[in-house]
Amino acid sequence: MRTILAVLAWLCAGITGVAVAQADPEREAVRRAALDYLEGFYHGDSTLIVRSIHPDVRKIGYYRAQGDPAYRNEPMSFAQMNAYANNFKRSGRTTPATAPRGIEIYEVLNQTASAKVTAWWGIDYLHLAKYDGKWMIVNVLWQDPPDPKP
Repeated sequence: MRTILAVLAWLCAGITGVAVAQADPEREAVRRAALDYLEGFYHGDSTLIVRSIHPDVRKIGYYRAQGDPAYRNEPMSFAQMNAYANNFKRSGRTTPATAPRGIEIYEVLNQTASAKVTAWWGIDYLHLAKYDGKWMIVNVLWQDPPDPKP
């Protein structure tokens, strides 16, 4: 009886391992797109922006000006993202090695995916879609870092 249970447990573990292994390349491709997005801004690398963001992207962010408790919104087009990256690099600025670089993948389906990026400027929620087999960011919603919890 123990032998049968051991064999069944081994088979179940093997089947689960196969299912996870099949999903890993897609999750990794989504993670790579999110990382390209983050590093594109952190390093001023517009090639990473072009590689990870669809030209029809919609990006809107919410931030508070210093001393102002009210949030304001700020849209950013694909062209503005590229210009930001190019200006960042041209200015010689750098992002500190200690800057946050968090990436969480929430869900990866056949055609769509969602992820979260934590960066120095705040939290970005990403929606991605697959275009010709490649994951591209199509929607970004962000806000500046939330107030610390008491």
